[in-house]
Amino acid sequence: MNRPQTSDPILHPVAIAQVMINFAVAQGADAATCLAGTGIDESTLASAEALITREQEMRLMENLMLALPDVPALGFELGLQYSIATFGSWGFLMRTSRNLQEAIKRTLNFLPLSTAYCQIQLIREPDTIGVAFQADRIPRQLRTTMLERDMATAIQLLREMGLAGIPLQALTFAHQAPAYADRLEALAGVRPIFDYPRHSLLLSRADAERPLPTYDAQLVSLLEDQCRQQLARRQPGGWVARTRQQMLGPQGFTTSIETIAQALNLSTRSLRRRLEAEGTGFRELLEQERQQLACQLLSNTRMTLDEIAVHLGYGDTSSFTRAFRRWFGEAPGVYRSRESTPGATE
Repeated sequence: MNRPQTSDPILHPVAIAQVMINFAVAQGADAATCLAGTGIDESTLASAEALITREQEMRLMENLMLALPDVPALGFELGLQYSIATFGSWGFLMRTSRNLQEAIKRTLNFLPLSTAYCQIQLIREPDTIGVAFQADRIPRQLRTTMLERDMATAIQLLREMGLAGIPLQALTFAHQAPAYADRLEALAGVRPIFDYPRHSLLLSRADAERPLPTYDAQLVSLLEDQCRQQLARRQPGGWVARTRQQMLGPQGFTTSIETIAQALNLSTRSLRRRLEAEGTGFRELLEQERQQLACQLLSNTRMTLDEIAVHLGYGDTSSFTRAFRRWFGEAPGVYRSRESTPGATE
């Protein structure tokens, strides 16, 4: 079962963002810096019922990466902070399933209720059971970090269900070994295999089929009903939010309204009409997102103006500079010198 996570318009409970903020603060980052540009405020974080969009979570992740550039295996470290309780009914559905194999199958049916941005597929082989992760649809600048977070979260949830006594047979990555490979081994408890055909976690079939002591057939049925209801409640109705999510996610800032309309299964004309009905247009949305991200990158990163221009979808630096002057009445370099954190340079 494959699900394109970055394009799913499912809202997430703010508890997921709170875990990210707590982790960042523990690592020495400032909470306000991590929340910059996300639209998430302290009152939202304090609300047990609040929901956030995936675009907000992706921006929060980008902020964490900028605030904690020296933390090796950042995504993996973060993924280990989540617990079954973080995910409510979805997490408890995993815990009350008959065995690990069934738990994986059931929870994949409701994967948008988790933190996962990867496409995740159940692996069943003669001697092993596991999950494969595909990260192709995650924005390139976030891909490795979010892949590692998804894989580490899966390991942490399995540990809570009994993996402490069930060894992880293999942790595989389809890319080359990073400089922090030893840190990944220490965190996972198994030596990762790199340059493998897929990203995956593998258990022995015997361990995956071992009965769980927390199995409760009646509770499983109840929790599945709750997960279905949550999926329905978390579908945002706005086309502005869905369009913005595509810009910040798989399509990027070089996209066109035609490409996004196709991704949303609409005609270009229909998408244009729906955006207009919500009081905006495609160009206006694209401009707003570029403005917000430009300020964030100038203030909090060491990216050059050339790099920022490319990241925002401009063909050259002069086009970006002209746009920035039109937005704010000054050159991006002037803005950076006034607003940037210590050490940021052009």
